[in-house]
Amino acid sequence: MTRFDVDFFVIGGGSGGVRAARVAAEYGAKVAIAESSRWGGTCVIRGCVPKKLMVYASEVSRMMEDARGSGWDVDGTFDWPTFIAKKDVEIARLSKAYLDRLRKAGADIYDARAKLVDEHTLEIGGKTVTAAHILVATGSTPRRPAGVWISSDEAFEMKALPKRILITGGGYIAVEFAHIFAGFGSEVTLAARGERVLRGFDSDVRDEVQAGLGKHGIAFHHGVVTTARTETGVEAVIGDKRYDFDLAMAAIGRDPNTIGIGLAEAGVKLDDAGAVVVDTYSRSNVPHIFAVGDVTARVALTPVAIREGHAVADTLFGDRPTEVLHHLIPTAVFSQPAAACVGMSEAMACEKGHDIKIFRARFRPMRYSLAGRDEMCLIKMIVEKPSDRVLGLHIVGPDAPEIVQSAAIAITMGATKTDFDRTFALHPTTAEELVLMR
Repeated sequence: MTRFDVDFFVIGGGSGGVRAARVAAEYGAKVAIAESSRWGGTCVIRGCVPKKLMVYASEVSRMMEDARGSGWDVDGTFDWPTFIAKKDVEIARLSKAYLDRLRKAGADIYDARAKLVDEHTLEIGGKTVTAAHILVATGSTPRRPAGVWISSDEAFEMKALPKRILITGGGYIAVEFAHIFAGFGSEVTLAARGERVLRGFDSDVRDEVQAGLGKHGIAFHHGVVTTARTETGVEAVIGDKRYDFDLAMAAIGRDPNTIGIGLAEAGVKLDDAGAVVVDTYSRSNVPHIFAVGDVTARVALTPVAIREGHAVADTLFGDRPTEVLHHLIPTAVFSQPAAACVGMSEAMACEKGHDIKIFRARFRPMRYSLAGRDEMCLIKMIVEKPSDRVLGLHIVGPDAPEIVQSAAIAITMGATKTDFDRTFALHPTTAEELVLMR
């Protein structure tokens, strides 16, 4: 590898790329990494982290409503510019932390766009660098339909909170932002092509989250949406009806960032959606070029990108060839209340031919007993009859992601329903239902 300038060049300073670069450098490899925007990528700058800060802030309105039911004299107003300013400070801190870790590990830093010239050569700001191994970790970008729309990227930078907002889409991002804006006091309309949100999730979870939209004051419509700009905002036609909004936001998916970075020049194969085609080691058809994260369109979750990036560094420089198998990945939708799951849905288990038994609990959480909130918690467990193994767990309710993360450890280890049954309950909690369902 001495004929190359570096052992490992990473294109993209998001979660997967930074992890791969840092670990490779710690193994002793000569590493360079380039980022054309801000360090931290989608997750830190315009994704999971600022979105979760928005969730926390928007939930306060619900907490104040519940507090009044418990005897508190609570009142308050929300100031959007104050929130945005504090959010920006935290994001800047995290972005700097990513960069500091890379520098501490000894990686060469390029604050510029990198483009492949051939399979071993990159161009960065008029300079060329050769690399023995290359990692593409350029992430994805929001899909934008025709019409007048912002995306989730712009939602984090708005100067003012819209009074009336239309959100189109039925996935994670659309549902989460619908609850966020409703919590901040906006009048929210969510429009999706399907009759229910969260396609691909367990049917009971979809029903529970769908019901929660109305209880949170979110108007739901399904059908094709078109938009046009007006003097006062946005005019939208949903189905055959016309509506007026201050702002329209599209959350209809994301596309891999593979355009204009020289992948064709390097001979890297893309699929029909423009994603880099890779194997279980994240290796492309060009043996020394790898790709991780959203740019591969496998599982678009930050922890998955981090695991993939770490595995590439282990494989190349740690003398530990490491595959990443995308199964039993816990995931959460930060709706209000949140939904989370790990493993198979009921439909998936049936499609795969498993003989299953369903355990289900639906109840009002104790925290709402005084507040009187009309909101239920759902816990559903899919168990394979012959082996008694837990194939899937699905929860909608307060703290669902925290509960599922812990339970995912047991399920990943192959826990059975009997293992859950013989575990003592921690009372009174929502999570105790995991070990009480019969």
